[in-house]
Amino acid sequence: MTRWWWVRHGPTHEKAFTGWRDVPADLSDRAKIQRLSAYLPQNAVLIASDLHRARATAQAISTGREPLITDPRLREFNFGLWDGLHFSEVAARDPILSRQYWEEPGDIAPPMGESWNVVAARVGACVDALHQQHPNRDIIAVAHMGVILTQIQRASGSTPYQALAQQIDNLSVTQLTWSTAGWQTGPINHSP
Repeated sequence: MTRWWWVRHGPTHEKAFTGWRDVPADLSDRAKIQRLSAYLPQNAVLIASDLHRARATAQAISTGREPLITDPRLREFNFGLWDGLHFSEVAARDPILSRQYWEEPGDIAPPMGESWNVVAARVGACVDALHQQHPNRDIIAVAHMGVILTQIQRASGSTPYQALAQQIDNLSVTQLTWSTAGWQTGPINHSP
């Protein structure tokens, strides 16, 4: 059995699409970070997206844990030409496409960006590789909202549209467990 402890990085305070833009996380709430670290298993593999906001969050909870591994496959959705634009700007720029992107997630992608299915395959390949490398371990994965949602969809057997309805707050924990019997979901969006 492998238990995944998905942690969403600290807040960025961005008011725009934030995918592969490498913006920092606000990690000033030391008490919350300490509670998060105490809630997570101590003897766990620690992995993070290679984007700064996830790496820095992982570093903040790394004390006493195995050395941090970063993997670009855990990056947030690549929003392509939408990255850095406010949601209203995207709706004005691409009114039909932006609506389809949220209402029909799957193969719909932003201009020069990634679809749900592409991201789910990218993240799924990383998760599967980590199962092989670290069988029967606790794995803390510090990543992004979209990445976590793809794994909730995978574990719960829901549709991408249903998974998008989940709330994933900054510095929250979502627990998913994999065993030979398949996936099981635990607490989603838990705030320690």
